[in-house]
Amino acid sequence: MNFTQTFFSRKFLWEIVRILTVGAASLLFWFELIPLPVLLVAMAFGLYSLLKVAAVDLWKERKIGTELFITVAVIVSVLGKEYLAGSVVLMIILIAEYIASASGEKARASIRELIGSAPKTAVLKVNGSEKTVQISDLRVGDIVLVKAGEKIPVDGKVTAGDAVVNQAPITGESVPQEKTVGSDTFAGTILESGALDIQMTKAGKDTVFARIISLVEDAESQQAPIEKFTDKVASWLIPVVFVFVGVTYWITRDVKLVIALLIFTSPAELGLATPLVTIAAIARAAREGILVKGGLFLEELAKVTTIVFDKTGTLTVGRPVVNRVEITDAQYNEKQLVHLAATADRRSSHPLADAILDYANQLKVEYGEPTRFEVVKGRGVGAEVEGKSVLLGNKAYMDENKVPLPATSANLSDTAIFLSADGKLAGVFYISDAIREGAKEMVNGLRKSGVTNIIMLTGDNPETAKHVSEQVGITEFRANLLPEDKINVIKELQASGVKVAMVGDGINDAPALAQANIGIAMGAAGTEAAMEAADIVLMQDKLEKIARARAISKRAFRTIKENIIVGVGVVHVIGITLVLLKIIGPVEAAAIHLLPDTLVFINSIKLLRVEI
Repeated sequence: MNFTQTFFSRKFLWEIVRILTVGAASLLFWFELIPLPVLLVAMAFGLYSLLKVAAVDLWKERKIGTELFITVAVIVSVLGKEYLAGSVVLMIILIAEYIASASGEKARASIRELIGSAPKTAVLKVNGSEKTVQISDLRVGDIVLVKAGEKIPVDGKVTAGDAVVNQAPITGESVPQEKTVGSDTFAGTILESGALDIQMTKAGKDTVFARIISLVEDAESQQAPIEKFTDKVASWLIPVVFVFVGVTYWITRDVKLVIALLIFTSPAELGLATPLVTIAAIARAAREGILVKGGLFLEELAKVTTIVFDKTGTLTVGRPVVNRVEITDAQYNEKQLVHLAATADRRSSHPLADAILDYANQLKVEYGEPTRFEVVKGRGVGAEVEGKSVLLGNKAYMDENKVPLPATSANLSDTAIFLSADGKLAGVFYISDAIREGAKEMVNGLRKSGVTNIIMLTGDNPETAKHVSEQVGITEFRANLLPEDKINVIKELQASGVKVAMVGDGINDAPALAQANIGIAMGAAGTEAAMEAADIVLMQDKLEKIARARAISKRAFRTIKENIIVGVGVVHVIGITLVLLKIIGPVEAAAIHLLPDTLVFINSIKLLRVEI
């Protein structure tokens, strides 16, 4: 929705009609083309909406807002026989209110645009035929056909076809992803080329797409502390203002002065300064694959000085990889060792076996089926490969089979997997959890942003913890921790008075995420537990998103302060001063009153596009 569509939509039709009615009546009265009663009727028509809002706020919420201030100002102008001044003031204030309403709608429209509307229909495949049905008629297990250029209508798994899918609306990924049989798909993503048959796994409100929309919409109701503070300031300010205006009138008996003061002492922009920024920042973050569950968490993240990271699955990929192969028998080269190990491990389901098979694929080493295969629990595997008796496993397995182990260059941070052929050690595979790409740069970026304390928590041994922390540039770590120990570490930090953000994978770290001031879950696309446990959800396994989320939160918090100090404080103080000096009157005051509304709107909405 562009600027024109937002500000001239049917939603604001009556607001536009009121402005035009009061404006036209003021002009005609000025030229003495209509009598006073007609002007008063027009003013009553324009004032009705403000009076209604003021009455509802006062009666139901015990809240005094700008609508009551303006209503009083207009009534005072009529009682003081300043009819034209009152009507012009009313027209300009109606314009200001219109700008405020349309500004909020523009920010909310950006939230709807960042994902776009979900498809309403899908092509259902039944018994070899195809028919178009409503999304609401689909059931889990149904197969839908999606072609190039269409939005994927459901969460599901690919059962046939291959295609390239733009997942940016869900994950914020800039590079389209290839989808083949077995790949997961998300509703709301765009199929750029190819065609897919997708079996539906989630329906309606259960889809990631629907949950994202729900989270972002709910985020608006989570007030930031600064927003609560401005509400309190406004509530205390109002009685003081009325006393001030009353005393001024008692001293001066100047109706025009009172009208102008009521305009400039209205707390309107205090209520506008924060929500607009919150909505715009949440929309900006969501566009980049970062879901912030409310302004409360946006502000908290900006203030965080300590960030705690889980190791496995967060700073590391959570998947073992082969770091190095040590050759101990000169008759073999690395590829031959990998061939023997991969063939022996071909039928194993152990994660370390997967690491060796991945390494073989990486080196493009072919491997076949072993002639004989057995798994020895807690030890390794035994197999016959091309006539050789192969053992692949830990030191205990080698000792039990009396395989001599010469001194190796193993380090305590890696898992050593020994390979023997015909009773003689042939080589050693060093395997560990791989450091996630961009981890070191992310840590450096957070330090530059003002995070003074970065800590890693892990259930691994101290040697592994030290190795990983050194790799990513973290100086403090805690090892050998159980899940409850992680919670205790966070409580200990909080007891010292610091605000703590916890970053984890959102599943096994859920208790620690909940305990922290801010819980940040990584790679949560499709993970319901992560969306529920965390305050901020990253839709991709990309560490740079953490620094990105903090950058957006800090920019948003800075923008709020700019709105309050410059957009509200400076303009209002100058305005009140000019009124008391009788340099400006009610009409000029109303015209200047448009300035802070416009400044706050422009300053807030720029968060959607400005480079951060």
